[in-house]
Amino acid sequence: MWGKNKKYFWLAAALGFLAIPLIVKSNYIISTLIVIGLYAILVQGLGILMGYAGQVSFGHAAFFGLGAYAVAILTTHYSWPTIPALGAAVLLPGMVAAVIGRPTLKLQELYLALATLGFGILVHIAFTEGGEMTGGPSGLSGIPYLSVGGLVFDSDVKFFYLVWILLFLLLAGMNNLVRSRVGRALRAISESEYAAENAGIDTVGLKLQSFVFSALLAGLAGGLYAFYITFISPSPFSFHASVQFVLMAVVGGLGTLTGPLLGAALVVALGEVLRWAVPLVIPGAGGEYQIIFFGLILVILMVLQPGGLGALGKLLGTPAKRLPGKGADTRLLESQGG
Repeated sequence: MWGKNKKYFWLAAALGFLAIPLIVKSNYIISTLIVIGLYAILVQGLGILMGYAGQVSFGHAAFFGLGAYAVAILTTHYSWPTIPALGAAVLLPGMVAAVIGRPTLKLQELYLALATLGFGILVHIAFTEGGEMTGGPSGLSGIPYLSVGGLVFDSDVKFFYLVWILLFLLLAGMNNLVRSRVGRALRAISESEYAAENAGIDTVGLKLQSFVFSALLAGLAGGLYAFYITFISPSPFSFHASVQFVLMAVVGGLGTLTGPLLGAALVVALGEVLRWAVPLVIPGAGGEYQIIFFGLILVILMVLQPGGLGALGKLLGTPAKRLPGKGADTRLLESQGG
């Protein structure tokens, strides 16, 4: 019964969520929800890469930044219209991922993580040392608002609807992707790359495609971020941001579709709550206390819910999108059977 009505439940939940700006008039809350939505778009791609293809990346802040800087440079230095600039923000990280992905994804586990970490650091240095083109440490200002035809997204409410409708459409598309033959093949790779290769799956090609796909989503999130903030500097695209994105994916729950959204919401909301609450508990406390409490809460959460927040969907009868507990051989046969 629940299975038949599940899609109606999620549709009603999405429509209810989109009604928030009609009830909540706080620009701070709407702005926080926009940031959560932007991060959730990025982490959805990272979730495919880590949760389904079994690859770890500590360089996605670089793709996020490439998208943002593509929009900033093309609109402020070259006066591009906003839609073509957003298209470039999506394509540029994807092209870079395609170039670096093939040699990088041959590495395994820790070495892959270090390679993506090094890439992220190099790109961040390029943003900082880019001179007039990137604005250096001071960044670039004067980015116009995104406009589509006569519609200009110049308010928090308009941007809220843009970001969250895009995110819901993305979730619907990814729900079909993970249920497809490609999705099953990706899960087979995450379980046993060696066994997947022996079953005839193009493991290198699929890992590269998932890496490029995750970079495209990071570029989209970065481009939208630049249009929303209308100012960028290198600091939001540092190594710290890459770690934060991985944290959102893990805390949310790898191998689930709702996990990245829940992880982004928790990490952003927890940061905002601690920024307000810690000085009340410890007067004069600096940012290091917030980091300590942040870490403690996340450790406790992972101990109590090691599968991540996405596993809580089981309480609603919506199991995580993992393969059932079968042997690797069975999974591979399923993936080949389409």
